[in-house]
Amino acid sequence: MNPDLERLIRLQQIDTFVESARRTVADQPAHVQALESRLDEAKRRLTVAQEALSANQAARRTLEKDLAAQQGRLSKFKDQLMEVKTNREYTAMLKEIDVAQQEVRRTEDRLLERMLEADELSGAVKTAEKGLAAERTEIQQEREALDQEIAKLKTDLDASVGQRQALVKQIDPRALSIFETVARGRKGLAVAEAKDGLCTICHVRLRPQKFNDIRRNDDILQCDSCQRILYYAGPASAAASTSEWIPD
Repeated sequence: MNPDLERLIRLQQIDTFVESARRTVADQPAHVQALESRLDEAKRRLTVAQEALSANQAARRTLEKDLAAQQGRLSKFKDQLMEVKTNREYTAMLKEIDVAQQEVRRTEDRLLERMLEADELSGAVKTAEKGLAAERTEIQQEREALDQEIAKLKTDLDASVGQRQALVKQIDPRALSIFETVARGRKGLAVAEAKDGLCTICHVRLRPQKFNDIRRNDDILQCDSCQRILYYAGPASAAASTSEWIPD
């Protein structure tokens, strides 16, 4: 393979890695924020469950007070029933007792509903607590993994910059100029594989003779459509794909 072509392939691999790594590093704050948002949501669910349980407990206390007052009133009416002297007073007092008994039953029913509801709400609080604990553990693990990934990427980036600087010095200025010109116009992707008679990036079919020339990998040849530098990575070629480079 043409030495400069081989160097340009490696240069593209480095540039592709560097661009991807820099995007990942730049995205770290957004990833951290997403993790924090997940934790905040788990906390919010727990707060909602706790507030619902607290509201239930407050309502139960109010009902218990109402029930105590109603039972006291009913007891009072029953005591007064023994003191009435006329049938009219007796009938009136029975009516008061009946009304009071109905109020007591309604309040007891409402209190029972609140007690049953409390069981469900207590379960919801426990579920939310477990969910928060699990989410906190998982987020912590993800955060540690992210920090490790970013630290490694930064180290690899520093190494890649040094490798690129050394590599650029070895490339023929004319070939390097072509690479840099194409890279500026093609979002950093200046080198592409030619395969099955096509440029694998723009997918335009190459002239048969040009594809045959590219397959020899002995010159700097460009795609007639997108102008990218083309190489052939057939079975006999040692060139790796421009997207498969891993820092040393």
